[in-house]
Amino acid sequence: MEKFNRYLVTAALPYANGPVHIGHLAGCYLPSDIYVRYLRARKMDVKFVCGTDEHGVPITIKAMQENVSPQDIVDKYYAVIRDSFAAMGISFDIFSRTSRQIHHETAAAFFKEMYDKGLFEERESEQYFDEIKQVFLADRYIIGTCPKCGNDRAYGDQCERCGSSLSPDELINPRSALSDAVPVKRKTKHWYMPSSSTSPG
Repeated sequence: MEKFNRYLVTAALPYANGPVHIGHLAGCYLPSDIYVRYLRARKMDVKFVCGTDEHGVPITIKAMQENVSPQDIVDKYYAVIRDSFAAMGISFDIFSRTSRQIHHETAAAFFKEMYDKGLFEERESEQYFDEIKQVFLADRYIIGTCPKCGNDRAYGDQCERCGSSLSPDELINPRSALSDAVPVKRKTKHWYMPSSSTSPG
């Protein structure tokens, strides 16, 4: 059996838009912590790394709900989550945040290297746009009536009443969660990483 000299153990990054709950702890962080403690007890070289995910729609939605900035939200919940893990005795060696400059620089460097090598497919597609807020809308920023159960607060990715997976185009009477305006379709550019083994590079 292969012998490892070093171990890197990670756990899912909790979104910094609310506190962790007991289900998160029991299902994700406690098993990882137990494994890390076992490795440490055997004097293995191990690092246990985690941190808060501070980018994405759930954070900006929470900021709108609380009428504060997204930065206020991530700062608040980073501290809440970090302190909750400490109170539960979860023994991370590093508990970081995706908003730190090192992560931005590293992600940008990876993207630029792949872009320069021609590994992406560049495509235009149509996406809903809020003309009042002047922004393209992620699926969670679009609300409307679920075509399956009639819930008039369904999101553009799912209905939380009936559990159906949806796309924004399926919603009846879609509107922007940011301004309540009726969104329009506009062209936007995206970069895709082909999964085919015949991709360039």
